[in-house]
Amino acid sequence: MTEFDKIEQEKMKWQKLSEKIQERQKSFGNLSEIEINRLYTPNDTKDFNYALDLGFPGQFPFTRGAYPNMFRGQLWTMRQFAGLGTAEQTNERYKFLMSHGQTGLSVAFSLHTIYGIEATDQRALGEVGKEGVAIDSLEDMEILFKGIDLSKISTSMTINAPASILLAMYIVTAEKQGHSPEKLRGTIQNDILKEYIAQKSWVFPPEPSMRLIIDTIEYCTKNVPQWYTISISGYHIREAGSTAIQELAFTLADGFAYVEAALERGLNVDDFAPRLSFFFNAHNNFFEEICKYRAARRIWAKRIKNKYGAKKPESMSFFNCSRT
Repeated sequence: MTEFDKIEQEKMKWQKLSEKIQERQKSFGNLSEIEINRLYTPNDTKDFNYALDLGFPGQFPFTRGAYPNMFRGQLWTMRQFAGLGTAEQTNERYKFLMSHGQTGLSVAFSLHTIYGIEATDQRALGEVGKEGVAIDSLEDMEILFKGIDLSKISTSMTINAPASILLAMYIVTAEKQGHSPEKLRGTIQNDILKEYIAQKSWVFPPEPSMRLIIDTIEYCTKNVPQWYTISISGYHIREAGSTAIQELAFTLADGFAYVEAALERGLNVDDFAPRLSFFFNAHNNFFEEICKYRAARRIWAKRIKNKYGAKKPESMSFFNCSRT
């Protein structure tokens, strides 16, 4: 009799006892409506391949993270999503946050900026600076980062339809500070597919939107190599009412669509894939969320390697930010 057989025998004895006690409800499940068993034992994972399915941190399939020592080596970048009123007001806010230990910047843009509309446009009436900082020109961008060394801090910009324009403004602002694009670190969200799915702040139809995104990926791959060219987002999909499984499925599908579009452009997967990142919702079912992130890492790593032919570990690694 194997150890697994012994465990199964003991489980059957326990089950007879447990069935005599009435439970609060007929079944228990998580937010994705997956039923949770009364008890789990080593028998539930006896066919689990530790090396192939889990592995060690920093090693393929990166289920346990991209780095060998993860947060024991370095904490994640901490950046409050911030943007209010004018560029001057937000600049003041950024300096305040940095003085209190913030390690990165996260720009929240005004709704009219998100839609690519100028503040003087009648359609922007009553919206300017209400939900984020109003950026209409290069001068606004220069004021936003006045006195902030853009070569020493990473900046995340939550912008999609006009992402390429805002990134161009950021690069020129840095150049005026005396910094070359190669030194810049940061992220633009630049994920238009999730806009069609969930958030709806798109400007152009899908085909030209995808062209703009791949243009940005191609440009940054060649000229701004430390920049994350897209933040493939599940957060908005979850906030729109999806389950964890749906959030993961739609987000990965979007990610693979961007990879395939870049490959069709003629780019090499190992040149651009290391600078693709993800943005997920951190919901309130602790164990379900752990499973979601681990599944995302493993699926991404295996598909990037096996389907798209990546060779670099960095291409297969899954980099993400999360918000509750």
